[in-house]
Amino acid sequence: MHELTAFDAASILIVLAAGLGYLNYRILKLPVTIGLTVMGTLASLLIVIYDHLVPSSNLADTMGNFLADIDFSRTLMEGMLSFLLFAGAMHVSWAHMRRGALPIMVFSTVGVLLSTAIVGFAFHAASLAFSVPVPLAWCMVLGALISPTDPVSVMAVMKRAAMPETLQATVAGESLFNDGIGVVVFTILIAIATGTETFTWSYALGHFAQEALGGAVLGLVIGWIGFTAMKSIDEYNIEVMISLAVVMGGYSIAMALHVSGPVAMAIAGLIIGNAGMAHAMSDVTRDYVVKFWALVDEILNAVLFLLIGLEVIALDLEPAYLLLAISTIAIVLAARVISVGVPLVAMKKAIDMGPLAFPTLVWGGLRGGISIALALALPASVIRSELLAVTYVVVIFAVIVQGGSISRLIDYIKTRSATAPAE
Repeated sequence: MHELTAFDAASILIVLAAGLGYLNYRILKLPVTIGLTVMGTLASLLIVIYDHLVPSSNLADTMGNFLADIDFSRTLMEGMLSFLLFAGAMHVSWAHMRRGALPIMVFSTVGVLLSTAIVGFAFHAASLAFSVPVPLAWCMVLGALISPTDPVSVMAVMKRAAMPETLQATVAGESLFNDGIGVVVFTILIAIATGTETFTWSYALGHFAQEALGGAVLGLVIGWIGFTAMKSIDEYNIEVMISLAVVMGGYSIAMALHVSGPVAMAIAGLIIGNAGMAHAMSDVTRDYVVKFWALVDEILNAVLFLLIGLEVIALDLEPAYLLLAISTIAIVLAARVISVGVPLVAMKKAIDMGPLAFPTLVWGGLRGGISIALALALPASVIRSELLAVTYVVVIFAVIVQGGSISRLIDYIKTRSATAPAE
């Protein structure tokens, strides 16, 4: 039998994404990311059901082996994520983001830590209640991997939701940076949970500073290098390649230096998308760079959300796990309410973001591929199966239910706010 190569795997995913995307456009007519997630999930469930009805079938094993060969966790965290974060950050206005700088900083640090603690303790209590106990240390790991909002999912929703530009930049900016912070917190907590490190504040703060601050500094450096190189020439082909070099070279350097690649890509993308677009590119170059990264963003988004849907094959769908997972949806939303609400109240005198801020930040705080990638990276054990099932259900709910309704929620709040004085 022909051995599956990396090119074969990429070809299969592109063909599936194109085919299912076409069917979604013609039949379901859902937003692309939601449609592909739904169709991927349904396809996976149909394969599982077919294998149960036809014992001689091994479709699920074949699909499982295919997904194992792709290695979703490494593919996303060490490949796709760099492109997606850079492309997303390029479209965030620095001027609007600067107005929301305080909330972005608070939500992406204090908010992530607060949510991690709330989810960890509440999930521990829920696991005991459903008789599938999970040690508190691993509950905290779940809190860390599920608390950051996913920039890819959030950016996809922000493109469709009509909201004030400063609030949109705040939501997008938070998702860009709390992703990197969440990965750092996850790394610290999993080292403690597995016993490879003993928790000390000096270890936690030192590791956090190295990863987060190191990533920010690296992003500034490579962003500045890319900006300077682009400003010195006027040749769109070369400048597109420079932007590509910033992403691929910068992320490789981040991994080699053990600093946060996601934070570095967010910073570099902001520099190229703002200073670069305004001062380093001609109109022709700007048009090519924008269209190139828009195409990369659309293709990788399609593949990513298709993979999220297909990953249901990897789950251990025990009833107790599903009940715990459904209760965790409520836990995660409650944690989001507190981790967003408390800082908003505390910052109200410094910045008033209007009536849309709280519901948008809560319901628009989507979890996505990064959470699944981190869950898949957990060491093999019964706990891994349980946490993976819980993570998957929370992510599917976020992408399909929250992502599919956030635009209508925003429109409803706008309408209600507009008619309030007349009532």
